[in-house]
Amino acid sequence: MTAGIVVLGATGDLTARYILPGLARVVPAVPGGLRLVGVANDDLDDDGFRALVHEKVAGHAPGDPDPAVAALVDAAVWMRGDVTDPTTLQAALDACEVTDTDPLVLYLALPHVLFLRVVRALADVDLPAGLRLVIEKPFGEDLAGAIELNAALARLLPEEQVFRVDHFLAKQTVLNLIGLRFANRILEPLWSSAHVESVDIVFDERVDAQGRASYYDRSGALRDMVQNHLLQLLMYVAMEPPTSVAPADLASHKADVLRAVRPLDPEGVARWTRRGRYTAGTVTGPDGPQQVASYVDAPGVDPDRGTETYAEVTLHVDTWRWSGVPFRLRTGKALAAARREIVVRFREVPLRVFEGAAPTRNELRLQLDPDRMSLDLNVNGIGDPFALETVTLDAELAQQDPTPYGQLLLAVIEGDTRLSARAAEAEEGWRIVEPILAAWADGAAPLEEYPAGSADLPGRG
Repeated sequence: MTAGIVVLGATGDLTARYILPGLARVVPAVPGGLRLVGVANDDLDDDGFRALVHEKVAGHAPGDPDPAVAALVDAAVWMRGDVTDPTTLQAALDACEVTDTDPLVLYLALPHVLFLRVVRALADVDLPAGLRLVIEKPFGEDLAGAIELNAALARLLPEEQVFRVDHFLAKQTVLNLIGLRFANRILEPLWSSAHVESVDIVFDERVDAQGRASYYDRSGALRDMVQNHLLQLLMYVAMEPPTSVAPADLASHKADVLRAVRPLDPEGVARWTRRGRYTAGTVTGPDGPQQVASYVDAPGVDPDRGTETYAEVTLHVDTWRWSGVPFRLRTGKALAAARREIVVRFREVPLRVFEGAAPTRNELRLQLDPDRMSLDLNVNGIGDPFALETVTLDAELAQQDPTPYGQLLLAVIEGDTRLSARAAEAEEGWRIVEPILAAWADGAAPLEEYPAGSADLPGRG
């Protein structure tokens, strides 16, 4: 089997930072190798593109250069043209030189505003039977846009050949949620409102938005992170046990979670959400303190747009299993710490048999980047045998190989949609987020300010 991949937007940041390094990791595992065709409107030729590919993959192929990686670079083909032109698209697909039975990946590494135009142009292209179409988030700019894009995709290809990729789904900790919940008798019986008090899904970043502010200012934290990444994590935490891990089975159970999320009206938005924007401050990271300018002073930012760099939303999943349990989704930029974790807080024990302070509530933490799991438990103390202390059972997970993007690319080549979002997930995500965005635009929740380097929004509690 020889596979082909056509990358639209082959000179862009996404391709350079993630797709090409990911290909370097997985191409040795593709029988027959992989033929790469890059498409963009830059003034390059084959040699120039091959030099670019070599530069980006050289540091990501472990050990001695693999012959398959060298072959990927040497055979890369450049095509200059309009990515929304059917003639360009047809020529790019033909340049892969694969048979109708071989997998051929068309990766839209493009601004999302071009997705629909490319999909419509593909209607006039002779598509091979083995085509897999890959699009990155966001899947539409709103619910209407997601529905329109999904309808165009459905007219073009079966759902099994459409990959709405989200690299969060390929992270080790996220994948371990499936095994942790459904392969351990000890945990799944406790995974409900009878025992779980609350769940936090947090992705805090030290990094600010300055480097991509012109894009970010038209998106914001809610669209950029909550609508896709954090809702995907919510689905894995709250889904019902599937009968198998087949793609269709997992997808239907995940979508059921979003369908059960209670929509927020303006009063609910005022009560259950917060938004903020960072001002100038100091963020201390591994390389020491760094001065961060105010978000509104970044190039390309319109202060009157009121774009949030911090978003916090508490959602309720109205199912028998989760009734009454708050799920708090939170993300922010230029914060004090890079906190990326899912925290499951269990309820207090029903009867206190020890004197003194109440036992610490058990917490299960699933951390991302680096991937690790920890569980807080109460045990008898070393001094007084009838006093309690808390210990943490901690396990660091092995580093993924290939990386999350490598996992995604390999799954796409193999035709496995389990690391992608289905049409219903994309639309249901917008159904949840759109009322929040509308209420924020109407002032239902104030745009708070926090100095860069803060641990949280001011005034909590």
